[in-house]
Amino acid sequence: MRSLFVRLLTSSAVVAVCSITATAWLAASSTSGAIQREQGQTLASDARINNSLLGYASRHSDWSGVAPTLRDLAAQTSRRIALATENGTLIADSATAGTPLPAKVSAVVDALAVDVTLVPGAARDRIDPRAVGPFLLSARDRARLRKAADTYAACMGRTGQAVQVTVSNTGRPLVTTLSQEGGREPSPVPSPVPSAAPTVVSVCDTTAFSTPTRTEKAALKQLNLLVSRCLKGKGAERGSVGLDLTWVAKEKQPMTPAAEPDQTISSCVLTARKEQLDPYVAPAAYLYIDSPAEATGQSIPLPSIAGAALLVLVLTVGVSVMAARRLVRPVNALTHAAQRMRDGDSSARVTVRTTGEISELATAFNEMSEHLQRMEEQRKAMVSDVSHELRTPLSNLRGWLEAVQDGVAELDPALIASLVEEILLLQHIVDDLQELALADAGKLRLHLEPVHLGDLLDQVATAHRGRAEAAGLTLTTMVTDDPPLTADPVRLRQAIGNLVTNSLRYTPRGGHITLGARQDGDQVVVEVTDTGIGIRAEYLPHVFDRFWRAEKSRNRQTGGSGLGLAIVRNLAEAHGGTATVASVPGVRTTFTLRLPS
Repeated sequence: MRSLFVRLLTSSAVVAVCSITATAWLAASSTSGAIQREQGQTLASDARINNSLLGYASRHSDWSGVAPTLRDLAAQTSRRIALATENGTLIADSATAGTPLPAKVSAVVDALAVDVTLVPGAARDRIDPRAVGPFLLSARDRARLRKAADTYAACMGRTGQAVQVTVSNTGRPLVTTLSQEGGREPSPVPSPVPSAAPTVVSVCDTTAFSTPTRTEKAALKQLNLLVSRCLKGKGAERGSVGLDLTWVAKEKQPMTPAAEPDQTISSCVLTARKEQLDPYVAPAAYLYIDSPAEATGQSIPLPSIAGAALLVLVLTVGVSVMAARRLVRPVNALTHAAQRMRDGDSSARVTVRTTGEISELATAFNEMSEHLQRMEEQRKAMVSDVSHELRTPLSNLRGWLEAVQDGVAELDPALIASLVEEILLLQHIVDDLQELALADAGKLRLHLEPVHLGDLLDQVATAHRGRAEAAGLTLTTMVTDDPPLTADPVRLRQAIGNLVTNSLRYTPRGGHITLGARQDGDQVVVEVTDTGIGIRAEYLPHVFDRFWRAEKSRNRQTGGSGLGLAIVRNLAEAHGGTATVASVPGVRTTFTLRLPS
């Protein structure tokens, strides 16, 4: 329970429980009656909205102009209505832009696959009867046929037969014969394209309005072509689709026992109709219908709302104050320590008597403070070391030049050679410092290429063999299988050369120095081993530090500038490798470079 996360979670849970309890009580008292009253209205308005949008989809090839219709439906039903494509793209929405869609789809608006749950009286083929496509008659044809149907109805009236003229979805007039009791005679299930008037033996002529128009003939021709294409090779009986969209057989054909001509033909007729109507109807879309804009539940008394809100407020403030007091104390301690560090006190520490995230933060702060203190001490030590290294050659140069100026000494070749040696020493120190500065800044450039370690070690040995022989030392190379390596040959020679120079300085006469290379897994190992005086165990962690020497007097006879091994480590790390050392005092010292092959 001491964790900051647990404390915050507990506080939030207490507040949430109280809030949920109060909200649940208010919601239960206000919505229980409203839900029951609104369920029936919601189902009715859902069916109405779906039917209106199906009508739009049946007469339009896309949804580009549905927005006004959708807004009118939303205003009439007080519902939020939205349409979206099957891939989630919004088509139209009665809500303001940016309002997220409801989580659940209410229905799929598809004029060629009507949802029977919202349209219980839908046709068996589930095609909306308002989707007539190419069968839709022009205004001129509708006027002509209606006039002919009215003439036929008047003629039938004169013969004592009552008929009624209605208009189908295609615009074709439909003549219905009325029974003697004044009602309509039974008729088959209506289809999207009604049949012509029934045959009546009379002097009244039905030809004028029952003959298919040019538009209907073209649509029937296209439909029969699609049906024929579907039935090809299926062994179905020959026939065609009539104006009433029923199959009319022409002649019987031999059928195989496994064939089911009725189902096959019905399936092909339905498929052909959907294919023919598809360009004329809007594509399927998801319909989202949200809850009514305003609930009709009973109103909540104002004192109840105020009392519940006051209770939640008091509890929230109380829990927050208790948690804040526990959290502020360690945070203040960290703030004061950070301010002390800002003012230059690198020894600033903070003590937190707690556990969890605050304690971890305090520990990390103390570690950072210790690290900064060590870095500051190293910086001061480095400035002192650099000053000491540069002071000696500069003092020598100044002393001799002043002596020559005062006439105490003569500028002979020996003195000039001595001065040049001091200048070269200065240049060597400055060059080493520049190498380290480039490595620290990440600007040390490497020119990588395949390297043959055998040849490279021979070059290093040849360059130092004269000095080794003068010191009475044996310098040899030993390469196992010449392992492949990609590296900067110049920088690698520099690093190995620094190691050889170090070994030459600390190996007594008669000693042996070996340069070796071998493959070790996915790494190449380069080793420089000498039989010198060795390095004590307590000094090994500091060997690669800058300006570090075991001999603190900094005598030039016992050591160089103290930067050579630091450069070796930086060059190895620049190649993605490491530099290590192992030593047995008085026996052997081995410097190892491990580089990725």
